[in-house]
Amino acid sequence: MSNDDGFAIVPALPEIFLLFAGMALLVVGSMRQQDAARTVTPFAVLALLVAAVFVIGADKSPAPIFSGHFVFDSFAAFLKVVILTGSAVSILLAQGYLRDRELDRFEFPLLILFASLGMCMMVSANSFIALYMALELQSLPLYVLAAFNRDQLRSTEAGLKYFVLGALASGMLLYGCSLVYGFTGTLLFDDLGAMLLGTDGGTLDLGVGALTGLVFIAAGLAFKLSAVPFHMWAPDVYEGAPTPVTAFFAAAPKVAAVGLTLRVLMQPFGAVAADWQQIIVFVSIASMLLGAFAAIQQTNIKRLLAYSGIGHIGFALVGLAAGTERGIYGVLIYMTIYVVMTLGTFAVVLMMRRQGRYIETIEDLAGLSSTRPLLAAAMAVFMFSLAGIPPLAGFFGKLYVFMAAVEAGLTPLAVLAVLASVVGAYYYLRIVKLMYFDEPAEAFDRPGRIELQVICTVSALLVLGFILIPAPLLATAQAAAAALMP
Repeated sequence: MSNDDGFAIVPALPEIFLLFAGMALLVVGSMRQQDAARTVTPFAVLALLVAAVFVIGADKSPAPIFSGHFVFDSFAAFLKVVILTGSAVSILLAQGYLRDRELDRFEFPLLILFASLGMCMMVSANSFIALYMALELQSLPLYVLAAFNRDQLRSTEAGLKYFVLGALASGMLLYGCSLVYGFTGTLLFDDLGAMLLGTDGGTLDLGVGALTGLVFIAAGLAFKLSAVPFHMWAPDVYEGAPTPVTAFFAAAPKVAAVGLTLRVLMQPFGAVAADWQQIIVFVSIASMLLGAFAAIQQTNIKRLLAYSGIGHIGFALVGLAAGTERGIYGVLIYMTIYVVMTLGTFAVVLMMRRQGRYIETIEDLAGLSSTRPLLAAAMAVFMFSLAGIPPLAGFFGKLYVFMAAVEAGLTPLAVLAVLASVVGAYYYLRIVKLMYFDEPAEAFDRPGRIELQVICTVSALLVLGFILIPAPLLATAQAAAAALMP
């Protein structure tokens, strides 16, 4: 099915299912009194997983619908499975924390569900109108989630900062979209791509007006990626938001933002890659360097992971800067592995409790191997993988994007990325050193919730075992990358 029939809605079935499931659970939660969260939460997780099953079982042939504004293909399917799975795991991560903090409200899983709906629409957006609507549908629940602990000053401050800066970024993005539309006369990605490619196969000049619009669009997307120079919100929001919310921010929304950036730059503007490649190279280098050096002085583990995330976005953008199918392939693998590593790391952070109090300071990990050896081993696996040390999964994620950059003639960028990775390894290895070589601090409480232990264990096994069974992920990523190329 590859027509513009607005009634051929089968490719959008996962989004439609999430919409109706969210509205139904909203009614159920509103009608329940004491146990609304306990009732809504498992069904929200189930809805996300069922939507992922719909995506997996759907026909992956490119199918533009709704007059071409929405498209479903292998690229969108790959990212949707990662987004929906990451969102479901984030809800499971949160349950113990929310109950301990008396934040166990049914709105939490519903906000994640509706944000996931927006994220799925983002990676299927095929026009600037669809892009903006999906982005706002994702952003509004995230603003509320950042301030979910409304009785805590840090949380409300995080939500306010995120909202104000997010509104500014949305305005820049919308202004860029309007400029591109005004100077090209089309909103659809397919039409704009064909227009820039030209009838004779040559590339047309984008023009100053449309190029200015592209710069504003790139700036808006960079904010969603928390890439330099639009990263300023990330450390404060990561630290101030409740820890499960931070875990969610670090996983699914970043995948959606990367997917949207790939689609916007490679489809409508793929023919004029030379016009945006320099922007991506600059943002990539700046993000890698800032992530590598700014994280060294951090004492709060959530702020450290915020700067780590900025650095990892820089590594992912190395693949995008290549502007090739191999580069997209590397980015998809990188972001999938990054989600697994990040959720596993936050599972460990959520198990850092002493006498019922959650600990966020890096120094509190001292001597963890003596008091909780299995937890220390899992954390060490995640830290080594985030640092890119072979043969863990994180090494292969970096390897694929670096190889794509070298093949595209961007060897200096790849060399800088390797150097930034070496610098960044310092603060990951520092955590391992604290856990294994420093004097033990007071022991953490035994974890009371089995889901944290399961998520931590499964994530560690996936990171360790990637080298043994990489074929399914690599083959799926290859098909997804091919679908995005013109």
